[in-house]
Amino acid sequence: MPLTDTAVRNAKPAAKPFKLADGGGMFLLVTPNGARYWRMKYRIDGREKLLALGVYPDVPLKLARERRDEARKLLANGVDPSAQRQAAKVATADTFEAVAREWIAKYSPSWSPVHADNILRRISRNLFPWIGARPIGAITAPELLRVLRRIEERGALETAHRAHQNAGQVFRYAVATGRAERDPSGDLRGALPPVNSKRMASIVDPVRIGELLRAIDGYSGTFAVRCALRLAPMTFVRPGELRKAAWSEIDLDAAEWRIPAARMKMREEHVVPLATQAVAILRDLHPLTGSHAFLFPSARTSDRPMSENTVNAALRRLGYTGEEIVGHGFRAMASTRLNEMGWPSDPIERQLAHAERNKVRAAYNRAQHMPERVKMMQAWADYLDGLRAGANVVPIQRSGRRA
Repeated sequence: MPLTDTAVRNAKPAAKPFKLADGGGMFLLVTPNGARYWRMKYRIDGREKLLALGVYPDVPLKLARERRDEARKLLANGVDPSAQRQAAKVATADTFEAVAREWIAKYSPSWSPVHADNILRRISRNLFPWIGARPIGAITAPELLRVLRRIEERGALETAHRAHQNAGQVFRYAVATGRAERDPSGDLRGALPPVNSKRMASIVDPVRIGELLRAIDGYSGTFAVRCALRLAPMTFVRPGELRKAAWSEIDLDAAEWRIPAARMKMREEHVVPLATQAVAILRDLHPLTGSHAFLFPSARTSDRPMSENTVNAALRRLGYTGEEIVGHGFRAMASTRLNEMGWPSDPIERQLAHAERNKVRAAYNRAQHMPERVKMMQAWADYLDGLRAGANVVPIQRSGRRA
């Protein structure tokens, strides 16, 4: 039941701290010394967090509820109230940290939660400790380079390049909003050694693909993880899209999986046509996890999806090293084989959910290629079945042409 003013006023301290719940995640924390704190527990991006709403009696019950309701409105719009409060505290200053947090608060609603979290963590750990408190308009290129060198010297060259890129975005935002006259990060082009890019490990040889598929069929771990392993090469979605798959996104009768824009890297809804084999796997899985939100819930709690390392750990358990195959490698597997088999690039790229650089073409393509994608996904699943069986598989055929 909700709290009353009388219950709050008469709350007596005990030997240990205790909570009096009000609703909507809000509670009154009563400490042994008699102090009473308003707190709100909430979840965002799968994480549980706590928001301070004030101290009783300076903040009475009515005001605490108003603050809770404001926080819940922010959450409904995908905004972390703690992060916004932190940004507001420094918004009046023109320090690098203040401008960076303002930039993140402004643009993060259009980013994926993972992307936003990665950027904030990267600049919080690598930039804020050294230039966070500096007036952004006073930071020079040599000063920024010294910070980037720190990152490079600990062996994190790719992180140094990404931090350089993020710093440039913050400086350009500062220029646009009148807090700086120029972006000093542009003077550092070429100052850091190049990163030797490494492709995601994948298996593209048909014979070895067949061996991998047979190994997956023999996986002795949990049934849900085995289903995830079987679906990964068949759907070739990104690992995060697979592990967070929700039953609400699946239409087994229509043989279709619609991933909402909020979960996609490119922030557009993505449709995955489901081959008959994929539908069969999902129908087998449904009695086990269909009562939960996620297809592949965590082993610890059904309220969360399986961890981001589950598929890779399962591949390691099957005896495949990280140099041979990773979860993301199933995308390269499908892309390589489908292109070599003659499927046109448009349906392949659309099924991979890659961004179209040409905006006019992107708008046109958004609704295109679905019939061919449906056909391609079924043909791909059939092809994988053939490889699994160890057959000398003939390349997929498309309407009379060799594919």
